[in-house]
Amino acid sequence: MSLYQMLSPYLFKLDAEKAHNLAESFIKRVLPLPLVQDYVAGKNCVVDKALSVEVAGMRFYNPVGLAAGFDKNATMIKGLSALGFGFLEIGTITQAPQEGNPKPRLFRHTQEQSLQNAMGFNNQGSLVISKRLKAFYPYAIPLGVNIGKNKIIAQSDSLKNYENVLLDCLEVGDYFTFNLSSPNTPNLRDLQNVSFVQELFAMARTHTQKPLFLKISPDMDKDEMLKVVEMSIKSGASGIIATNTTVDYTLVQNPQDSGGISGAALKQKSKEILRILSESFFGKIALISVGGIDNAQEAYERIKLGASLVQVYSGFVFQGPSLCKNINEGLLQCLRADGFTHLYEALGQDIKTKPKTRKKSNADKTQDKQDSKIVIKTKPTQTRKKKLDSSKDTESTQKAPSPKKTESKKTESKPKKTRAKKADSTNATKSKASRTKKTESKLDSTQNLVDKDLPTSQIEPSQAQQDSKANLPKE
Repeated sequence: MSLYQMLSPYLFKLDAEKAHNLAESFIKRVLPLPLVQDYVAGKNCVVDKALSVEVAGMRFYNPVGLAAGFDKNATMIKGLSALGFGFLEIGTITQAPQEGNPKPRLFRHTQEQSLQNAMGFNNQGSLVISKRLKAFYPYAIPLGVNIGKNKIIAQSDSLKNYENVLLDCLEVGDYFTFNLSSPNTPNLRDLQNVSFVQELFAMARTHTQKPLFLKISPDMDKDEMLKVVEMSIKSGASGIIATNTTVDYTLVQNPQDSGGISGAALKQKSKEILRILSESFFGKIALISVGGIDNAQEAYERIKLGASLVQVYSGFVFQGPSLCKNINEGLLQCLRADGFTHLYEALGQDIKTKPKTRKKSNADKTQDKQDSKIVIKTKPTQTRKKKLDSSKDTESTQKAPSPKKTESKKTESKPKKTRAKKADSTNATKSKASRTKKTESKLDSTQNLVDKDLPTSQIEPSQAQQDSKANLPKE
């Protein structure tokens, strides 16, 4: 039993949100201290070529990430990376700052090793958070940005609300996740429909060729879920994150009246959603599994069920700061036990019915090229002047060679006279700036691993995406 687990009964006597705030203060202020960070990273960062993966053009030195919701305002990135995560997802971020729902709004179900949260996207807003991220982006590990809708925004204005957050954060994220599945914003889940998903990804693809993900609910009807995911793929999504929290309150003994349940109680439901998605879309799109992952065996099962990456949240709360290290070390043991030398060999091994694919005809390829050209030529909507000015200022101040970050940056689309152009050009400029203070000696070695050639991922872009990328101007 770890020290954290011995202390947790006392920590859990505190209100859950107050305990989280104390943890945030420690991770933000103490872990980044140079000597502390070196020591913590040396203890927790597991660097092994067998764990390195490439997904949607991004390189990860291990497949274990932190799910959105823990670091809502991007205040803990340096400290969290020292705990061994292969990537971090920030947010959920909304355009305007908002306080979230009334307190108390975060609850523990200790017996079920689960949490129930009704937070309501409390965050400081996209402009404040993107400015904070600019201080050290690009970072040693991939950073995702989870995007949500403000509570006061009408459903008819949802698309523009998502677009503004995306544009504010384009230059500070390696990938972006559209959150339509939180149960804590009224009517948000109504946006999980084919029509809105099509509009959402079509809009996003006019601004960027960076990886885009859709985070889905575990409570969706199966047929409707498959239709929504299929449309997201057709409209330019790079992957699916499965799943968000559930409102199935039968999973815990003493549920609250509102909020979504995460953690061990969600394990089977989340795993079943992954199985359904893998049987329909494995090899066509990247899958990230989250929900009830709190040990190496569970993470390994998700990988064998088709998840290229996994994320943790509630398990991190209940198991403590060594969770990421324990999962990665356990994954290496699982691979050796099954005779595998790399995670790619285990990926999808337990999918009983893999989706059938057919070779595209010349007519299909011609149509794909025509469709992709239409998308690329779509002119983005006019965006706010404030962000353009900040991007221009950033452009004029930074000059230095670019580190090898992600392959996806080579294919950024460059629409004329748009906020997206300014954001993407700023991205390139920021890449030219030398990295901020080294996270720690152990993280330096992870970046060296990221820069090396990795085996080709089983998650390949669609033919339409390949053809469209071939037509894009190169840097």
